[in-house]
Amino acid sequence: MHKGMRLAPVIVATMLAGCAHNSPYEPADPLESVNRPIYAFNQTADKYVLRPVAKTYVDYVPSPVRTGVSNFFDNLFYPTVIVNDALQAKFKQSGLDLTRFLMNSTFGLAGLLDPATMVGLAKNDEDLGQTFGRWGVGEGWYLMIPLLGPSTNRDLIGRVGDNWTSPLQYSDFTFGERVAVTGAQAVDTRAQLLDLDSVLDQQLDPYVFLRTAYLQRRLNLVYDGNPPAKYVEPDLPDE
Repeated sequence: MHKGMRLAPVIVATMLAGCAHNSPYEPADPLESVNRPIYAFNQTADKYVLRPVAKTYVDYVPSPVRTGVSNFFDNLFYPTVIVNDALQAKFKQSGLDLTRFLMNSTFGLAGLLDPATMVGLAKNDEDLGQTFGRWGVGEGWYLMIPLLGPSTNRDLIGRVGDNWTSPLQYSDFTFGERVAVTGAQAVDTRAQLLDLDSVLDQQLDPYVFLRTAYLQRRLNLVYDGNPPAKYVEPDLPDE
């Protein structure tokens, strides 16, 4: 085995071992001096590229078509949810999610339609970052990734691992075709977030607001909406 491949699990284990659980109000952000310029770069790229494309997409593509596109991408990457259900010992949920995936892939015309929701099979959101959290691994440092946005040590490693449960990993798509699929998914996701732009614009410090919102959301996902109070209640000064 190549030396680099032998060292990779050791590096990952070391990074995860150093992670700790933190409150979203007291995050570990030692790279803030680096994260802020990356955030500014991402905002500029969004302002001049992604947001205009997303707005054009919303303005000219009918809502039913956009819904079908969103359904397709949700279904395409749903095997990641199924695998992480099982890794978290949510075996009943894993079986239901597998049923959902099969139903939407067949009766739902490759996921363009969502008959599974109509019959009561709810859509779940699980990934390897959440699985690490369920296993007791803290989020570690807050990170701002160029073009990809907010993350943490744990979620970044999880995102890399989730590639192995993505159907694209096992497809015959060329590199260019994979980039096209990823780009289309990014536009679809950005279009769904357009209504939140005004909220971010109203913040005195958008960087801190986004950091807190991201960490709160991830904490809620890890604990299925029931995080320990010590992580979600900010420490107030003693009177």
